Amino acid sequence: MKEEARREAEAEASKILSAIVSLFSSVYVTKWKDYFCQMELRFAPSFQSRIITCASMEVLQAYLTWRQKDCHVQNQCNTCLWMLIKSGNSEREAQEVLKGTGKQERNELLFQQFGINYKKLPPMFRQGSCVLRRAKRFKSEGQEHAPYPSLAYPALIPYYTVLGRIQPQKLAIEVEDSDKYKDGETLVKSPGRNVILVYSGNIASRSFWSEHSCLLKELGSFEEDINKVKPEYVKSFEFVRKLLPSTWIVVRIDGRHFHGFSEEHEFEKPNDGQALNLMNSCAVAVMEEFKDIVFSYGVSDEFSFVLKRDSQFHDRHASGIVSVIVSFFSSMYVMKWKGFFPEKELKNPPSFDGRAVCYPTKEILRDYLAWRQVDCHINNQYNTCFWMLIKSGKSKSEAQDYLKGTRAQEKSELLVQQFGIDYQTLPDMFRQGSSVFWDKEDPTERYSDGPDGKSRKKVVVEHCNIIEQSFWEAHPNILDEER
Repeated sequence: MKEEARREAEAEASKILSAIVSLFSSVYVTKWKDYFCQMELRFAPSFQSRIITCASMEVLQAYLTWRQKDCHVQNQCNTCLWMLIKSGNSEREAQEVLKGTGKQERNELLFQQFGINYKKLPPMFRQGSCVLRRAKRFKSEGQEHAPYPSLAYPALIPYYTVLGRIQPQKLAIEVEDSDKYKDGETLVKSPGRNVILVYSGNIASRSFWSEHSCLLKELGSFEEDINKVKPEYVKSFEFVRKLLPSTWIVVRIDGRHFHGFSEEHEFEKPNDGQALNLMNSCAVAVMEEFKDIVFSYGVSDEFSFVLKRDSQFHDRHASGIVSVIVSFFSSMYVMKWKGFFPEKELKNPPSFDGRAVCYPTKEILRDYLAWRQVDCHINNQYNTCFWMLIKSGKSKSEAQDYLKGTRAQEKSELLVQQFGIDYQTLPDMFRQGSSVFWDKEDPTERYSDGPDGKSRKKVVVEHCNIIEQSFWEAHPNILDEER
């Protein structure tokens, strides 16, 4: 039971971590044009995330202090570095000038050489930013109350870290320009939520915490202010899971709330070829970006990415591997949207969650992939019948009752007899999913990689049977442990 509980906790942590970084990546790409209207986003951004468990208020305070102090140190160093470079120094010369300097020396350098008072630089540069979500309040008989206390989950999100009970899948922050300032807070409009962007001299101080009563109510209070924190102490609470060596790593990502997403964007039922091709195109981009991925299989709103057995990608840390793959996939989904849906506006940024699982042998790995393809067939056959019944006039509940207990052969007969559809003639992509892998170029279109004249490999997408041995015999290089 303890092992089962541990695995469930790890899976839940992975979902939280990946869902947040996925949504952040999607929103980043979506909002790019709002801030860089004249600049094209040329490369898909990706972010790495990890979890630090703050078991007490003291640990939380230490973490916040560490991150804000690190922001200050890094920004002061970078400000000095780039001012020196802009004045004519090389990067190496600038680094030599700053080597061993302290806070005060860097302040004097900026003021004396460049006339810059560091303390007057924008707070966002020196102190970082944190987003504070507070429960919406209303007045009743002269008093203020949170309308739904059980649903009011305020959270402070500094430096892309989530604290408190937050439901990231429901977080939709719309940042707009505002001329209204109050006590150092820039008001940020968000439908149905009270969200503010805060710059503070010390976000881990008692005074800052006390100014925001929602934090006291939800998380507690700080007993006293702290000034010095050892990063090693905070890092000891980091949730780090290193995956077993010499095993195949599979990162499986799933769309979050994609039923609603597909309805909102009017995807064709039961299968939207363009939506599936968009997923496939994102998978190709992921494999081209992360060369340790040797194979991927996708169906509907999910994709499984297989990393080679001896991969040292992100030192085999599960959080790093999962977060960067999910993040990059999410960014690509938004960036490629117009290429597949030129007439449709992307109304809401998509998000995916993911987790990593290790498989010790090729045989077990192939069993996993076979399971996913069997599941593809079962779900697609059911969905094809379901949506044809609905299109014929039945309600969703009637269609479900009609199909309840039916087997594969019965569903095939239903499609033929009632709708004239031979299930086996439907597109292979719908019935078998998509396999994405590295393959050699056609010899007639050979490219030279160098003096040896070797043919270059490329990522291909095929819709084929990966359960049978014949596929793996035809492509032995995919799971070749010596590759």
